[in-house]
Amino acid sequence: MAQQEDVFKKLVSHCKEYGFVFPSSEIYDGLAAVYDYGQLGVELKNNIKKYWWDSMTLMHENIVGIDSAIFMHPTIWKASGHVDAFNDPLIDNRDSKKRYRADVLIEEQLAKYEEKMNKEVEKAAKRFGEAFDEAQFRATNGRVLEYQAKWDALHQRFSDAMNAMDLEALKQIILDENIVCPISGTRNWTDVRQFNLMFSTEMGSTADGAMKIYLRPETAQGIFVNYLNVQKTGRMKLPFGIAQIGKAFRNEIVARQFIFRMREFEQMEMQFFVKPGTELEWFEKWKETRLKWHKALGLGDEKYRYHDHEKLAHYANAATDIEFQMPFGFKEVEGIHSRTNFDLSNHEKYSGKSIKYFDPESNESYVPYVIETSIGVDRTFLSILAGCFEEEKLENGETRVVLHLPACLAPVKLAVLPLVKKDGLPEKAREIMDDLKFNFKCQYDEKDSIGKRYRRQDAIGTPFCVTIDHETLNDNCVTLRNRDTMQQERIAIADLKDYISKAVSMTELLKKQR
Repeated sequence: MAQQEDVFKKLVSHCKEYGFVFPSSEIYDGLAAVYDYGQLGVELKNNIKKYWWDSMTLMHENIVGIDSAIFMHPTIWKASGHVDAFNDPLIDNRDSKKRYRADVLIEEQLAKYEEKMNKEVEKAAKRFGEAFDEAQFRATNGRVLEYQAKWDALHQRFSDAMNAMDLEALKQIILDENIVCPISGTRNWTDVRQFNLMFSTEMGSTADGAMKIYLRPETAQGIFVNYLNVQKTGRMKLPFGIAQIGKAFRNEIVARQFIFRMREFEQMEMQFFVKPGTELEWFEKWKETRLKWHKALGLGDEKYRYHDHEKLAHYANAATDIEFQMPFGFKEVEGIHSRTNFDLSNHEKYSGKSIKYFDPESNESYVPYVIETSIGVDRTFLSILAGCFEEEKLENGETRVVLHLPACLAPVKLAVLPLVKKDGLPEKAREIMDDLKFNFKCQYDEKDSIGKRYRRQDAIGTPFCVTIDHETLNDNCVTLRNRDTMQQERIAIADLKDYISKAVSMTELLKKQR
């Protein structure tokens, strides 16, 4: 685990050093849990968004997109339940004066029991070698069974307390498990309290005439209040979906782990409207479809898993997370939820307007049920970087840092490198660059040795480099270097565009999901 944390620290500093992610307002000592995307970060982020958007709107004839406003009528958040139910259970340590989420402290304790079990398994695996039967060991080893019993008991208590939102029970679990504050090391805890996560502001010119409004904590409600507009103007028939990418804001108290949990973040959400009674079937379909999207990235199928929710949100009748193995453990990157007709029914009730769908086949009007797929752009960005970051030991004993990004997502697709800064090579390189820059993002670099330039491109994930040498002027060929294999081949300048275009095309990634 310590080694993984070390990798995570390196990844965070790599993001800053190469212009992927910067702490926001850094010259003013920063703003906690707010980050800016640098010149390479914004390219990668835009490519991730395009991959998601095209997967939704090109691959599915019955899914269209919208872009709704961040400011919305305040009653929307009353109808959605966010004003009353969008809370985190918080607890303070009196000695360190630090505030924590009670549920996170308990989840970390559960993870500790899992870690202890895994350590016992690892030790036994080393001892017994190939003859080791992990399933049998877990089922029979006294120590593992002891930790498993503790995990089961804690899990049950935690699940009961969260479902009842019993704040006293949450505090009692923290005391009974001897959970201490990571900073003070003491158990001097306050009671657990609820804290609403929505940011509020005012709209209007005078203090007495201003209306209290909220920065949206999710993008979904903008889709719900527009669903009938889209359905009628687009002549959509059920089932159909509406996709949206946009910013959301949550006043997270325990914002941490770099861009994993931020106060201002971006979501890619799709709400899929279905006939009541068919929702669980569609829920299963969307679970499979979304996992395929993630696995197509090629980061390793074993790094993904489903996690069914212990506690369902007030609006859901089924919920599953897709988790990715981050350097700090398996964490949620996407949620698939069967939201029932909760949101639409409530908007109908609070607005006083009918938003029923008329079904021409059954000749009846009803409020559709909704399947939601909600994925964090920033979390996906982090999972891709974590899955692609490698400190690779080379045969000559050197180490190179390389980002094995899927070629279609890489911020820069091709680096154009003249071997030396003379003899007409820079001019020829510029000629190639000027021809190719209309098709994909290229970068020109003539500073330092060719080896150092290759390393720089490896570190930012550029899939291909072309070197223009003295031979180029005679044979109109360049040396093409592959980032992952480091192998080089001669290729005609005339063939470059087609070769690179095919290799960095998003189409291949989209086809993998069929």
